[in-house]
Amino acid sequence: MKKLVVVDYGMGNLRSVAKAFEFVVRERGLAFEVSISGSPQAVRDADRVIFPGQGAMPDCMRYLRESGLEPAVRECTETKPFFGVCVGMQMLFDISAEGDTPGLGLFAGKVAKFQPLDRTLKVPHMGWNEVLQTQTHPLFSGIANAERFYFVHSYFCAPADEGANGRKITTAVTNYGGEFTAAIGRDNIFGSQFHPEKSHYAGLKLYENFLHWNP
Repeated sequence: MKKLVVVDYGMGNLRSVAKAFEFVVRERGLAFEVSISGSPQAVRDADRVIFPGQGAMPDCMRYLRESGLEPAVRECTETKPFFGVCVGMQMLFDISAEGDTPGLGLFAGKVAKFQPLDRTLKVPHMGWNEVLQTQTHPLFSGIANAERFYFVHSYFCAPADEGANGRKITTAVTNYGGEFTAAIGRDNIFGSQFHPEKSHYAGLKLYENFLHWNP
């Protein structure tokens, strides 16, 4: 049986993410064991890794480094299917404006704070928004373009114009006082600013696609 590990680094809605995957595994009859773990070895032994995130970026990065999880997480981003959610996606970039916090630097770019000119737009950005797919990706298989997903965030990822080897990493965008990156993908790594575990059918389909994905 394959192993899916939800990385526990002291932050995030871990149980909600794990429960969503457990539902997909049960409903689809998939041979996966779903667990939550803060053990570096458990993360290394996993076949697929989910990197959730919720809370303050400085606290998330501090715990990741102090717990000894950072090397294991970096190894996973090189060797197996890896999914970063919300702050878990933001942590993949160079630096965040939230406390001028250095991230893992796996993707070139920064994490910026919403500063909408339209004062009717509240921060944090919270609620359902359309996600427009900007390029084909296996994790969006069976999900309609402009499908609505659930967001809760005050900061957003601003990737550098081009990804590695001249490929753009943004796979989907959303508009909230301007267009921003809602999902990224490169090689074996995928990330979403929205929360699939809070996004009903579309979110569960995205997680199902991740379990089938062979990058």
